[in-house]
Amino acid sequence: MTSSQRHEGETDRRLRLVVGLLVVAAGVVALASLRLIVTSAPQAAAPDGPTIVTLTFMIAVGAFVKARVRVRSAVHLISWSEAAIVIAAAIAPIPWVVVCTCIGITVASVRLPPIKLAFGVSKNILVAAGAGLTFTLLDWTWPAIHTPQFVGILAVAYLFAALLDEALAIPVIALASGSKITSQFRNNLDLRIAGYAVRFVVAAFTLLILQADPRLLLAVPPLVLSLHLAYSARIRGRTEQQAWQRLARTTDALNVVDLDNVLTTAVTQAAELFSADEVEIELRDGCRTVRGGTGGITVAGPTGTPTDVDGTVVPAPLEGHDRSVDVGTLRLRFRGPVRLSEREQYTLRTFASALCTAVRNAQAYAELARVADEHAYAAAHDALTGLANRRHLLDEGTEQLSTRHADGVTALVLIDLNHFKEVNDTLGHAAGDQVLVQVADRLRSAAQSSDLVARLGGDEFAVLLRGLPAPAVAAHRAETLLAALHEPFELDGMRISVEASGGISAAPASGGMAELLRRADVAMYQAKRAGQRISTYAPTRDTADLGRLTLGGDLPRAVADHEFIVNFQPIVDLGTGEVTSAEALARWHHPTHGLIDPLRFLEAVERSGLLPAFAEAILDQALIAAGNWRDAGFDIPVAVNVSPRSLLDARFPGSVLARLRAHDLPPDRLVLELTETLTLSQLDVVDRVLSRLRDEGVRLALDDFGTGYSSLSLLSRIPVHELKIDRSFVTTMESSAEAAAVIRSTLDLGRSLHLDVVAEGVESEPQRRALWELGCVAGQGHLFARPMPAGTLLAALQRGSGGRPGALAPPLHDTGAVIRLTQPRRQGGRSRPDNLPHLPA
Repeated sequence: MTSSQRHEGETDRRLRLVVGLLVVAAGVVALASLRLIVTSAPQAAAPDGPTIVTLTFMIAVGAFVKARVRVRSAVHLISWSEAAIVIAAAIAPIPWVVVCTCIGITVASVRLPPIKLAFGVSKNILVAAGAGLTFTLLDWTWPAIHTPQFVGILAVAYLFAALLDEALAIPVIALASGSKITSQFRNNLDLRIAGYAVRFVVAAFTLLILQADPRLLLAVPPLVLSLHLAYSARIRGRTEQQAWQRLARTTDALNVVDLDNVLTTAVTQAAELFSADEVEIELRDGCRTVRGGTGGITVAGPTGTPTDVDGTVVPAPLEGHDRSVDVGTLRLRFRGPVRLSEREQYTLRTFASALCTAVRNAQAYAELARVADEHAYAAAHDALTGLANRRHLLDEGTEQLSTRHADGVTALVLIDLNHFKEVNDTLGHAAGDQVLVQVADRLRSAAQSSDLVARLGGDEFAVLLRGLPAPAVAAHRAETLLAALHEPFELDGMRISVEASGGISAAPASGGMAELLRRADVAMYQAKRAGQRISTYAPTRDTADLGRLTLGGDLPRAVADHEFIVNFQPIVDLGTGEVTSAEALARWHHPTHGLIDPLRFLEAVERSGLLPAFAEAILDQALIAAGNWRDAGFDIPVAVNVSPRSLLDARFPGSVLARLRAHDLPPDRLVLELTETLTLSQLDVVDRVLSRLRDEGVRLALDDFGTGYSSLSLLSRIPVHELKIDRSFVTTMESSAEAAAVIRSTLDLGRSLHLDVVAEGVESEPQRRALWELGCVAGQGHLFARPMPAGTLLAALQRGSGGRPGALAPPLHDTGAVIRLTQPRRQGGRSRPDNLPHLPA
């Protein structure tokens, strides 16, 4: 037997006990009344027969004319019986009133269940006895002579009868409905008081009419019927108003985003709103069922769980107003026969529609939360191995270092696979990926639960060791990690041995996570150079320039205080001497060391977590300068160098495009210069980053072209718009046939691929003329201008050369001596018309 069944049985026993007590008390009163009538006692003098019949009929009609109120499967009736009983008690002796009441109530309620019949008869017998006793104690006589005394005694008797009726009925109704007595007493209290007042007035007028002329009693039934209809309509109106108010509160309560809360609220509120014994919600997705009542959820599980509430079931589909969406079914269960009114059916449909919307909103929110969690996980983890990525390692490490005084020593082990490139070159990248996954699995298994294992990129891994009792323990833990990689890896039936080198560093006193990572990197390369498997960082063996270490510690302040500035070197049309664009060159205006070249600080910036902030600061200054030049009438693009590490950051394109929008510059006014330090293994990531920028119209240039072994490989993978010939070839082109051949082949390659070509390091007129004669259209170098602030360059453009604003050098030929041919230019891997280099006439 379930708890609800036990509770229901206990309620039934208590209800039968209370009704039984009322029956016993009423039986005693009825037997005493019969005894007085049989013995012809003076206080039981019999009225005439028509009066007895009339009183019995009046009490029966008063009990039969009822206003119906449903509570769950039980229907409670509000009648006029106490008014008829008071009238009878005012006219006839108490014993005869009791007998008339017993007969009249029995006749009016004969079709009710036995327990309801017994309760109704017993309650009204006690009310009749109480009203008659009140009249007797107040020396009531009929017919009454003095009207004030008549009204006063009648009011007291009626009030006592009404209070006795309430005192006997409310506890039984509360017990039957499972509600509190106080709540049942307050429910519709104003309407009940108004009803008692109206019925008192009717009783008083009826008695006055009987006293004046009994024939006027014919006017009472129409009056009673009219008042009853008005009172019933008032009850219906109040009930409907309360139902709509509860519906509004219920639908408001459904506006939560957690599905469990939505279902719990819907079950409890619907049980109260529709006065149901049990509410069940069955969802189609996931075959989920929730069931309960006003006390909360009793069943939450799969569909098909049996219920212990037998009786009427009222289903309602959980669908939208247009019925295009159906998320499940709502069921109201009642223990007895129930028929919902038209208003209740409409309320049920409205509630079901609101619940459908709430369920869909909660499901949509859950899906959004799941997607957000997936994105957050993807942003912090390596897609191939599932390990933490560099960003997550830096965030966790920074947080750990801020609390290291309480958690023990923090250390970092940096692990690099030796000769891993040979695996990719020999067996392919797919095989290399399998090896990386197995390495990640072994490191994860060898690490402790408090460690954070990360893949930094390529074949480089890191393990953050937290809460160490002493720095020396890090070496032992690192040995365990490296030993896990000692056994050969199984790869498509082959056994492959991959060696690894590790560097260990304990948390530094200053410099944060960036310095910890740098020191681990230094230690790892110390291990590689010494032919060891593991090396611990030692300051005495750190070959890094001490000045650079100092600068590295100053980087956060430099970014915050805007110490990085940008100078610009113009790029000039070699034929006309006119400026066609300008390259932005970053400098650090250090408060102590003065102007610092990027060669001294760029590596420290890249190794720190400040690269995005640094890149945005440089880009902002470059775009501000381009906007100022445009406003002054010189609409020339600006070129900005891009760190390879920035191209590995998926957020980089969005940052660049946001800065362009902020400064109201078209994307084609920005040229991003890429270096050949990009490795082929990174190009898949880089290409996704550059594709978005290229598609938005940002121009791409390949800097220092020809100096690396991967020049043509890069060019085949990344469709750029421009090639920049390294200054080393321009400087030696007059004395080196090889350098001239490289320049010539680069220009031929540019023409065949429809690319612009810019020569760097042009420092003399002979170099300028030689490049022009080879077909090079543009160049930059000290011959035209050294790097200068944006304002200085604008002044030079306005001043011009030879009276020509925008030119920094005289033309090589007179006007008209040079023709310009057009041919397609490459953009985003496709061709579009644009200008070719100037060719001699």
